[in-house]
Amino acid sequence: MQQDTKSFASVAASRQHPQWEQLTKRAIDLYHRQDDIRSPFARDYTRILHSTAYRRLKHKTQVFFNIDNDHICTRMEHVAHVESVSGTIASYLGLNGELTKAIAMGHDLGHAPFGHHGEVILTKLYQQYISPDITFWHEKNGLRFVDLVELLSDNYNVLQNLNLTYAVRDGIISHCGEVDQNGLKPRKEAIVLERDFVKAGQYQPFTWEGCVVKLADKIAYVGRDIEDAIALGFLDDASLKLLEKMAQENDQKAINTTVIMHNLIIDVCQNSSLENGICLSERFIKQLKMIKDFNYEKIYYHKRFEPFKKYAELVLTQIFETLYSFYDEQGGAQTMKNLWEQRNSYKELIPCFINWLAKYCAFEVLDVGSNEGASVTYWTQPLRSNNRKIYATLQTKQIYAQAILDFIAGMTDRFAVKIFQDFITYG
Repeated sequence: MQQDTKSFASVAASRQHPQWEQLTKRAIDLYHRQDDIRSPFARDYTRILHSTAYRRLKHKTQVFFNIDNDHICTRMEHVAHVESVSGTIASYLGLNGELTKAIAMGHDLGHAPFGHHGEVILTKLYQQYISPDITFWHEKNGLRFVDLVELLSDNYNVLQNLNLTYAVRDGIISHCGEVDQNGLKPRKEAIVLERDFVKAGQYQPFTWEGCVVKLADKIAYVGRDIEDAIALGFLDDASLKLLEKMAQENDQKAINTTVIMHNLIIDVCQNSSLENGICLSERFIKQLKMIKDFNYEKIYYHKRFEPFKKYAELVLTQIFETLYSFYDEQGGAQTMKNLWEQRNSYKELIPCFINWLAKYCAFEVLDVGSNEGASVTYWTQPLRSNNRKIYATLQTKQIYAQAILDFIAGMTDRFAVKIFQDFITYG
């Protein structure tokens, strides 16, 4: 290992950075704590850690749907791998470790249930019920969730939006690693993320730390997915022999995922520079592409995924159509009443969805008069919130459809399956 460590210290996201104010900018100031010792990025890290979206990652599919197997990689484990890989690289290069960890921790908060196939299903629903021009991609949905959906209680136990810094929000929406790129360098301009980003991978991250997470994401997933494929019997003898040959392309000792990941991390540290960007050497970028191509051919497009894909589509589509059927053209109050009247027929789904709506709808939708003139409040838990009411009064079918799609996108695989089982279980 070369000894030229901390070679990126001059461009790290520190207080000396010329764009520090932009990097740490929030939509509004966070509530203040006199004795807080954390930096803005460290505070983002813990806000993500305490969020419900992060907790749900433990029951979201990474690649293989296997909710009862404790040893199959979940989305949360993948996030931990990305945090580990990116943190090691950032520390060696002299970049801001707190920012790197915060981006890594939050980078997959926007994932739907059932892995990448969940994205395909939600895209179909978006295009059918909201607009044919919309594609669901988890990076953009991650930004939507941290900006508008995820809530935390403030010092007075009032729910507020997550309100992360610009640098962390940017790292979340710009982390797409599906396009094969090497020599990642941050873009120079600060764009309006929620408006200007219209497709995955459109812009590079705004920080070097974001670039590190983007490459670390790819390093983390290609090897771990292979481990699960082997454990579940997806790979035949010929595939395993091919895999061994690829794994040992640059190191005859490389016989498992951790050795391959170690070699890739060291190679990034040795070859990255301000001139070349965050990069792998040619021989290792070739190996990484070979392994990624192997994964697509032998794993991601494997015919054994076909039943899972059909099942996932049935589950999510049925949940959407069930909730959508309660919309009433008379407006949000009547829609909420329709939902409320069906709460005993859908004992898990309806109360959960009503509580979801309660946090994001205007109060007049939630508290209306009954036929007898009494006040009826349509939620089942106490609620104190000061967040943006993104669904307003549910005044259009499109807004109501968006509320359902957000609700579904936040679900875990386990919860979606439970809801579907309730549909087909009587008594």
